[in-house]
Amino acid sequence: MLPRGRPRALGAAALLLLLLLIGFFLFGGDVEYGRPRGAAAVDGDPSADRGGRNHSDCVPPRPPLPKCELLHVAIVCAGHNSSRDLVTLVKSVLFYRKNPLHFHLVTDAMARNILEMLFHTWMVPAVRVSFYDAEELKAGALALPHFFLAVPGPFFPPRASGVGACGRGQSCLGPPSPITPTEPQIPHPPWGVCLLPRVTRSVFGHSSALLCQVHALSSPTPPQQPQVSWIPNKHYSGLYGLMKLVLPAALPPELARVIVLDTDVTFASDIAELWALFAHFSGVILLRLDRLRQAGWGQMWKLTATRELLTLPATSLADQDIFNAVIKEHPGLVQPLPCVWNVQLSDHTLAERCYSEASDLKVIHWNSPKKLRVKNKHVEYFRNLYLTFLEYDGNLLRRELFGCPSPPPAGAEQVQRALAQLDEEDACFEFRQQRLTVHRVHVTFLPHEPPPPRPHDVTLVAQLSMDRLQMLEALCRHWPGPMSLALYLTDAEAQQFLRFVEASAVLSARQNVAYHVVYREGPLYPVNQLRNVALAQALTPYVFLSDIDFLPAYSLYDDLRASLEQLKLGSERRAALVVPAFETLHYRFSFPSSKAEVLALLDSGSLYTFRYHEWPRGHAPTDYARWREAQTPYRVQWAADYEPYVVVPRDCPRYDPRFVGFGWNKVAHIVELDAQEYELLVLPEAFTIHLPHGPSLDISRFRSSPTYRDCLQAVKDEFHQDLSRRYGAAALKYLTALRQPRSPA
Repeated sequence: MLPRGRPRALGAAALLLLLLLIGFFLFGGDVEYGRPRGAAAVDGDPSADRGGRNHSDCVPPRPPLPKCELLHVAIVCAGHNSSRDLVTLVKSVLFYRKNPLHFHLVTDAMARNILEMLFHTWMVPAVRVSFYDAEELKAGALALPHFFLAVPGPFFPPRASGVGACGRGQSCLGPPSPITPTEPQIPHPPWGVCLLPRVTRSVFGHSSALLCQVHALSSPTPPQQPQVSWIPNKHYSGLYGLMKLVLPAALPPELARVIVLDTDVTFASDIAELWALFAHFSGVILLRLDRLRQAGWGQMWKLTATRELLTLPATSLADQDIFNAVIKEHPGLVQPLPCVWNVQLSDHTLAERCYSEASDLKVIHWNSPKKLRVKNKHVEYFRNLYLTFLEYDGNLLRRELFGCPSPPPAGAEQVQRALAQLDEEDACFEFRQQRLTVHRVHVTFLPHEPPPPRPHDVTLVAQLSMDRLQMLEALCRHWPGPMSLALYLTDAEAQQFLRFVEASAVLSARQNVAYHVVYREGPLYPVNQLRNVALAQALTPYVFLSDIDFLPAYSLYDDLRASLEQLKLGSERRAALVVPAFETLHYRFSFPSSKAEVLALLDSGSLYTFRYHEWPRGHAPTDYARWREAQTPYRVQWAADYEPYVVVPRDCPRYDPRFVGFGWNKVAHIVELDAQEYELLVLPEAFTIHLPHGPSLDISRFRSSPTYRDCLQAVKDEFHQDLSRRYGAAALKYLTALRQPRSPA
């Protein structure tokens, strides 16, 4: 006799990639494939007898794979952790796939923000993504799909308003130009173009990117009652665990088939093998959406759920309880697939009965709350498979589909043309190639609580790589306010960083620090691209543009907010507040708690103005002698090679991404601020101190390689030419500064 919880466990297996084929007897045979109504299996199928029983518990018969057919996959995803899980799932799907894919993602606002940016910058050929608002689905309004087309942006100048036009197969870089609803739909459009007729666009962040919002031709009328929020649910997934129930109504009405996946599954085979099973069965999870809609699925499950909840206080397995109840009332609706399509790894399953060898495996499902810590006979093998995709370099999945001709993702062709024009024999080839590199970006990689709205709040913005992780704890102790940090990591390093934060009591306790992973690619450090990522994700009105190897004064966060309020800065007065920078050469250092202590350390030789020995021009305009006596903010003038650390409004000019590696990256930004007439105001009590560390690879190359310095000079020349075009005669003072001796700033 089975334990009491066993039927529900079996129900879970049937729902999530055990793949319950709902509707076989209800919806009849699929005339498209010549099957008679009521047939329990495909004629001649050796795996089934006359009674429809499955003789093979391991390997299903392999139907013909759909060549180049667009496959649709639906996934419910909410929050930071689920978004990371989805990335690992998608990697496993992309690794084996040979078909173009369209992901339909039901997300909350946080997951959408993360995944839109990720897919936008991932630029995987033959992949589309549509987003559906989970909050609307929970509350009752059926969400319209928001179709998203990846276009790279940070590496090309944004076009002015009014430039560009959007049509099928084109990059959408200008203002909205909707396609008329009467335009005929293309059955199998080129991958990466807008699928449905009515299209509107918006510029993605600060780049020339495309967001297409696609509205169904015959959108269903929003219901007058909540869709799932009325159902009591004790499952840890909350109401998001009920979302699959409303997929037939939420997805576009012209979409007939979709594979529904949980975020905690790992593919070990081509997803097209699963899609091919639509040829043999008429509804699933594989969902045959058209048949479910015709049968009135929405009314069916709601009536069943209402009856069940009369005796059941709350669902404990989310939508699985409701699916199980429907199956109980209509047992003839179910035709299970062999369990290799859902090898469940939990303490109460006998997963080893599903397979006899590794080649049998199709999908591994980590459906236990223990996840990787689950007990299983072959868990080490499954864990290694999962970790392979967890740490797999996602850049390697940007490969084209051979045998399925398709244009590259919109915008990728522009990048490819630019790369093709580069001369690999050019001594500065690495510099020119790095600026064109499209880096994958995973914003808010860890859970993050947005700061409450405050008119003078400040976010510390910085960037770092793996060799500077040790600075994070000290920085968190010095700066209690919000932070936006961009980390340049490989996929494997991102997982090391995750474990580093989880093991730190200081870091794991901070919910107002947003970490944004920019995945490593290319030989040079994209310092200004990293800064722009962190700057774009800041949520407060002001930002403190710092570096990771600086520790601010303990009181700086409060002092900055007070200064911003007193100075009454606004749109009519643009200013950059300068935080004087100092440095110590001692690894063990008693950090000063006040300006008086800073002055004492300066006088004793334990502290210096920043880079005084190496490059005094970088901070000399701050006028440290005046700072010693100052009691109110004072204005200073821009000078060549000035690179102070400043507090500016969040909508300040972005950093120039052409500057990679070491040299002039901050200087160029201060030039831009000055050109846009920002006042430079030095704060009299503020200070930040640089701590010693080993030299980076890029600064070592700068110091040792004349070619490196020549390439940096070439980038500076380009920058000044652009200033002349944009600011005319006002840029003459910067051109004059260029003629002065070269700077290492």
